Amino acid sequence: MFRRFLDNYLPRHQNRTNRTLHVVGVPLSFVVAPSLALGGAGWYWHVGCFVAGYVLQFVGHAVEGNDAGEVVFVKRMLGLPYNEYASGTNSSSDPESPDDTSSVCS
Repeated sequence: MFRRFLDNYLPRHQNRTNRTLHVVGVPLSFVVAPSLALGGAGWYWHVGCFVAGYVLQFVGHAVEGNDAGEVVFVKRMLGLPYNEYASGTNSSSDPESPDDTSSVCS
């Protein structure tokens, strides 16, 4: 399961800026925000950290040139075109799966 996650995650996060923004944004959303909530901080602190962390991740994907995972999920469910991997990326977690590189749309 972890191997499949890495096989999908790494090709979608090749740009150094995207990776850096994720290194800051993911812990901000999923470690700092819940810690503040459990610690009794004002609601605006943990909501602000959660939103700021997600904004950093979305900016990273904009720099990378692909859609964030949540956007891919929603677009896939709605039947809309999406860009799971940045253009020029020839990586896939499963080349036989229609949800990998064959799903890249312009």
